[in-house]
Amino acid sequence: MAEDSATRRSYQDEAHAIQARDVHFDFSSVPMHYIPGEVLATHVVNVMHLVLPEGERAMAACLAEALPLIDDERLREEVAGFIGQESMHASSHEGARKHLQEIGLDVDSYVAKVAWLTDRVLGDHGLSGRAKQEWLKERLGLFAGMEHFTAVIGEWLLETDALQRIGMDPTMLDLVRWHGAEEVEHRSVVFDAYMHVDGGYGRRARTGLLASSALLTLFMISTAYLYRRDPAPDKGRFWAAQFVSATRRHVIPNATTFVTEMPRYLKRNFHPSQLGSMDNALRYLAHSPAARA
Repeated sequence: MAEDSATRRSYQDEAHAIQARDVHFDFSSVPMHYIPGEVLATHVVNVMHLVLPEGERAMAACLAEALPLIDDERLREEVAGFIGQESMHASSHEGARKHLQEIGLDVDSYVAKVAWLTDRVLGDHGLSGRAKQEWLKERLGLFAGMEHFTAVIGEWLLETDALQRIGMDPTMLDLVRWHGAEEVEHRSVVFDAYMHVDGGYGRRARTGLLASSALLTLFMISTAYLYRRDPAPDKGRFWAAQFVSATRRHVIPNATTFVTEMPRYLKRNFHPSQLGSMDNALRYLAHSPAARA
């Protein structure tokens, strides 16, 4: 009874601490196409196991670099918790990637290229002085824009019932919903860190637009690559038809999200706390099989 009442409590900003959860996922029985009958949709989700871990490592490194510049104690605690959560995301998705590799989805070379590109584009570049500070602010702006979209997609994952209805593998469903819930939970951290270290609207708008374009491009390229590398002899209908069908049936988020969400992000009075339901996110995290395990 005590647990049930605890999971029903409403979110209170002043009482909530962001922290990494010790989770365990058993991928041993997960099939190649873990969304039954949805080859293309499966690979859209698979992008999370390839692209996001590298981006999340870069984001965690950027926040760690910014930590000495943050003198607000509450925000420092949130940044530390965020770094812990992103590290757990990366390691959990790495487990899923290795399993998919073992059962025939050969992606190691692509992952290596993504890692190389992420480091070259979003690394610290060994700068010093003013250049180092400006590049840090630029990266914080880019990551704040990216986190806006991960929070929006996280909210979608929590609210859609299509994946469960069509029989998505429960381990993979828990993985993406757990990740989505934590994206909603820490949705404000990078934005607040950016506002604390820099806060300029011009940089926020410009880097937000860059983040939207980069994420959309990377998702499309990565999905196409995975679809081509899929070893199944029969992948079903032409990939574009599968994409349109899956979008219409809400099996995957609409790609136009990367465009339609920009007006909200570009409002001068925008704050990520305006997104989604924190109560829904915390409720799922309290019941996630991986978190409870």
